[in-house]
Amino acid sequence: MTLYSLALFIHVTADIGIFVALGVQLFCLAALRRSNSAEQARGYVQLIHLSDPLSITSALLTIAAGLYMALTVWDWRTGWILVALGSVIFLLPPLIGGVIEPRMRTIAAQMKAAPLGPLPPPLRARLHDPILGTALQTAGAIVLGIVFLMTTKPSVLGSIIAMAVFVALGLASGWPLWRAAHASQQGPGSRPG
Repeated sequence: MTLYSLALFIHVTADIGIFVALGVQLFCLAALRRSNSAEQARGYVQLIHLSDPLSITSALLTIAAGLYMALTVWDWRTGWILVALGSVIFLLPPLIGGVIEPRMRTIAAQMKAAPLGPLPPPLRARLHDPILGTALQTAGAIVLGIVFLMTTKPSVLGSIIAMAVFVALGLASGWPLWRAAHASQQGPGSRPG
């Protein structure tokens, strides 16, 4: 076994950890949207909190192992490595830190303050915020796009096009969430126009 093969194992395993954490968060968000009471919803919020250390640790291990491989075996100026690294630096942090985490913190705080019984309407509205679901799905698409770059190793232009496609697919996957939010704003019995 070489250090490179160990780094590759850590890199791939940590990627799996990122997908598991994103999957837990998406599952919990879907379950939260179906929750009828604060008691029922609090368990899902706790599960989201439990997935946070997994996602942070996995992301750090993925980056560390990836940088090691890029610096020791690959040339870090290789097209797909630059685009993958650029995606990790310029796409994921604003999406996670600027969109997902603030909304999750607000939901957690409102959930903690919610009285027993039915979910308050403002909290229910936050849970059905299409921006949060779309952002989570887009983060998953970006990570999947990075895995695509790692496995296919396209040129710079091919890598940029691939990441643009994955971002577009992530954003498009949120379309049903936006339609559902629009339909709920129309109210029962009204037809979407």
